[in-house]
Amino acid sequence: MTPPSAVATLVALTPAAKLALGGGDEVLIANYPFKVGRESRSSNPPRTLITELRLSVEPPLNDVYLLEPRWSDLFYISREHFTIEQLGSRWFLVDRGSVCGTLVAGRLIGGDRAGGRTELRPGDVIVVGGVGSEYAFRFEIAADIENRS
Repeated sequence: MTPPSAVATLVALTPAAKLALGGGDEVLIANYPFKVGRESRSSNPPRTLITELRLSVEPPLNDVYLLEPRWSDLFYISREHFTIEQLGSRWFLVDRGSVCGTLVAGRLIGGDRAGGRTELRPGDVIVVGGVGSEYAFRFEIAADIENRS
């Protein structure tokens, strides 16, 4: 059984995932719901939005923003893609109505804006945006990481 004080993490498995984490290998998930989504690719975003975000007038949509390459014609990641939520000693990935969904341990969750939810287990691989996406993470729980060492 997972201790209630355990901390969950997302570990980057690909260069794109590592870049999304600011070059780090992992991000601690300290606040719930923990939100993940795509940063806008607009080359000329409205100045008012940037100013409002900088001044913290508008709350951020996500805790982690994933950038898709400008040269790509395909969007794999929705602006509001998924959350990770904790209920007691259990964690869940909840699709936020994404278009492409998310692969969790090889199983597609969400997609076609249908939503969806699945329990996360330590070691689950999360591919944001489904097959073809460059964003792959491994879900871990800090207590389990310590036990594997």
